Amino acid sequence: MTATLKTRQGGPATSRPAVRRSRADKPFRHLTAAAGVVLLAIMAAIAVFLIAEAIPALYANEGSFLTELIWTPNNSPPAFGIGALAFGTLMSSFLALIMAVPVAVGVALFITHYAPRKLAGALGYIVDLLAAVPSVVYGLWGVIFLVPFMQGPSEFLNEYLGFIPLFSADQVVGRSMLTASIVLAIMILPIIAAISREVFLQVPRMNEEAALALGATRWEMIRMAVLPFGRPGVVSASMLGLGRAMGETIAVALIFPATFDITFGVLGPSGNSIAANIALGFAEAGEVGRGALIASGLVLFIITLLVNMAARMIVVGRSGARK
Repeated sequence: MTATLKTRQGGPATSRPAVRRSRADKPFRHLTAAAGVVLLAIMAAIAVFLIAEAIPALYANEGSFLTELIWTPNNSPPAFGIGALAFGTLMSSFLALIMAVPVAVGVALFITHYAPRKLAGALGYIVDLLAAVPSVVYGLWGVIFLVPFMQGPSEFLNEYLGFIPLFSADQVVGRSMLTASIVLAIMILPIIAAISREVFLQVPRMNEEAALALGATRWEMIRMAVLPFGRPGVVSASMLGLGRAMGETIAVALIFPATFDITFGVLGPSGNSIAANIALGFAEAGEVGRGALIASGLVLFIITLLVNMAARMIVVGRSGARK
C-alpha cells in the first residue's frame, strides 16, 4: 500500500506490488517452456532431415547448385541448379507483396475507420472468408480467367512501357511472371488485411480522440496516430503473406511456364518457383532427382527463415525506436 501511495503521489516507488501466485503457475511456466523447446526441436529436425537428404544429390551434381540454370537431375550425369528457381520465387513473391500490401492496408483502414458498422462487419467477414479459400481455387481462376484476360494488358504494357526492363519482352504471353504475381497478390491480400484490421482496432482510442481534438482531419489522425502504432503489426502481416507467397505450390504451378532462366521481364514466357518445381517434379524423380528437390526445399527453408528474421529485426527495431 505504501508503494502504491508513493507512486500515485509522484514519489519513487520503493518496492513492486506483490503478485499473487497459485499452484498452477509453476507447472504452466514449465509447460510453456517445453512447448517452445519442442518447436525449436521440430525446426532443427526439419533442417537436419533436409541437409541429410540433400547432401548425396549435391555430391552427384555435375553443375554448380547455386548458379546453374538447368534442372536435369534425372539425366546421366545429373546437373541442376537453384539459381533460376530462387530468382523466380523471390521475384514473384516480392511483386505480389508490392501489389497486395497497399490494397490490404487500405481495406483494413476502411473497415476500421471509414465504413459504417454494418458494412464493416460484412466486409470483415468477407475478408476472413477469402483468407480461407484453398489455393487451388485461386490457381484455377487464374488459369481459366486471368491468363486469357492478361494478354491484352500485357501487350499494352510492353508497347508503351517496354523501355522499362520490367515490361520488356520479345514475346508477350498470358502465362507469365506478372500473372502469377497477381494471383499470389490476391491470395495473400486477405491475410494481410485481416491481421492489419485487428492491429488497427488495438490503437488506443484516446490517441485518436486527442488528434481529432487538436483539429486533425481523419486522414491526419490516421497518419499520426493509427499508422505509427500499427506499423509493426503491418510489417508482421506482410511477412506472413510473403511467407505464404514463397511457399505457394498449386496456384503458381498452374500458371508458371516452368522455365529455368533468369530474366527481369515479367511479361514473357519465363518463370518458375521452388515450390512449384517440387510439386511438378517429385512424382517422376529418381533417387538423385528427389535429393535435388529436397535440396531446393532446403534453400526455400533458409530463405523463409532469413526473411522472417529480417522482419523480426525490423519490428523490434522500430518498437525500440518508438520507446
